[in-house]
Amino acid sequence: MQPATPAEGAVERATATVLDVVIPVFNEEVQLADSVERVVAHLHTMPWSFRVTIADNASTDQTALIARRLSHTHPEVTVVHLAEKGRGRALKRAWSGSESDVLVYMDVDLSTDLAALLPLVAPLVSGHSDLAIGSRLTRASRVSRGTRRELISRSYNLILRQALRAGFSDAQCGFKAIRRAAARELLPLVEDDAWFFDTELLVVAERAGLRIHEVPVDWTDDPDSSVDIVRTAVDDLKGVARLGRSLVRGTLPLREIGERLGRTSSEAGRGRLGMQVGIFLAIGVCSTLAYAVLFLLLSAGMSSGWANFTALLLTAIANTTANRRFTFGVKGPRDAVRHQVQGLVIFAIGLAVTSGALALLHSLGSAHRGAEVVVLTTANLGVTVLRFVAMKLWVFARRPVTPAAVAPGSPAGTPTGSAAARRD
Repeated sequence: MQPATPAEGAVERATATVLDVVIPVFNEEVQLADSVERVVAHLHTMPWSFRVTIADNASTDQTALIARRLSHTHPEVTVVHLAEKGRGRALKRAWSGSESDVLVYMDVDLSTDLAALLPLVAPLVSGHSDLAIGSRLTRASRVSRGTRRELISRSYNLILRQALRAGFSDAQCGFKAIRRAAARELLPLVEDDAWFFDTELLVVAERAGLRIHEVPVDWTDDPDSSVDIVRTAVDDLKGVARLGRSLVRGTLPLREIGERLGRTSSEAGRGRLGMQVGIFLAIGVCSTLAYAVLFLLLSAGMSSGWANFTALLLTAIANTTANRRFTFGVKGPRDAVRHQVQGLVIFAIGLAVTSGALALLHSLGSAHRGAEVVVLTTANLGVTVLRFVAMKLWVFARRPVTPAAVAPGSPAGTPTGSAAARRD
């Protein structure tokens, strides 16, 4: 009777170590052996137990065979085989199956000097940080690569800072580490299985309030790299758009992740608040412009007071609907009526402010249409600020989930009924 073979993609289990260095590979028969030998030799100089995991991404050359030979030669080396390509897919599989405290990833070409490995993982081993990344874009970094790659890299990271408010400097350097506890929380939320995996992981971690440590690295470009720069850039931009939509809609449980990992709610919500303010302001500008246009159109056939009332009512309903969906990420009909009623309360306050401003203008003896538009638009901008505060703290405030009975047959601790539905 033959012994059972491990299922495809299963990671060979080993005694728990401090470090697990994962090297994703695809058709790397030329440099795999030399790179792994160098990594193993370097890890022996470090003060922690380790293993090296070769993640074979459906190679069609001799990569799988060489990887197996290395695992037989070095007891610290294990191999995981995947039927599909994808760096992100390989890292998800290897990291999810690892029992090591700190999970590391590096490119097989070893473009990053291994001297940076110790400062990369030390803050994670000590528990000071949750993730660590090598950065080629700090002043202390020493990088040797062509102008084209340099321009693409800097442009991409600039896009991340502007579009996703990323606070880290280099998303795509193939030299990263993460604590196992953080990986367990973050990996299920990362959708990408290819090159955008790194960026998505970092943005989600940062928004959840996790601590990201950056290490300047010495980095030398691999002239034989098989990465399609243009296609990768296009895919990454698509990933930025997808992730941005998820952040805007509030579909990711960022606060919960931060709290489970011991980060304060203020840390976890800081990035989300900035995004909410930006979206709310954009909606507010559109609402204000729509209000001005409606007031001008309506005032041609009714009094200024009724034109102000009607324009403000219509834009208030539209504003509440837009903020409900885009700023605060509330979907579905649940509580929609309550939200609109509360929005109308805010509308009443706005009406009082703007009507008061209009009455004050008339009391000063001015009835010029242009003056009315300026005064009412300015007052409406002030009301917009008050509207955000009211929506944040009252209308769409996160309400605590009350304990609910556990349904028969459901896992312990799983809320049922309306308690589960109240979660964002």
